[in-house]
Amino acid sequence: MSGESNLHVLLQSAAPQHNAGRYVFCTVKQPVAELLSAAVATVQESEGTTLILPQAVADEHQLSYDYVAGWITLKVHSSLSAVGLTAAFSRALAQQNISCNVVAGYYHDHIFVAETDVAPALDILNHLDKA
Repeated sequence: MSGESNLHVLLQSAAPQHNAGRYVFCTVKQPVAELLSAAVATVQESEGTTLILPQAVADEHQLSYDYVAGWITLKVHSSLSAVGLTAAFSRALAQQNISCNVVAGYYHDHIFVAETDVAPALDILNHLDKA
């Protein structure tokens, strides 16, 4: 099941969904199992492991962060080889001065925007096929 690769279809059926909560990006040298299991996503970098965590978990563990995000999932099952989807939504968001941090899962793209930008980002993402 490789997902949709036609950009027109992807834009028409993006179906953005806001995942409730506040999320933060933290980095640690050696993440403990509890943090790994709470993380929405992890990225291993040479400087350490980046964890995207619910803000409450980061606060509980006294981890530092400087960006509080809302999490939006595009519910369309996009192919990992699809061309142009990330460019289309990042361009549409950038035109409204909304930054986005993107994580691609096997089935869906996950977009993290500043918590204060969730509502306008959802509106933009719901109209990608008109951009």
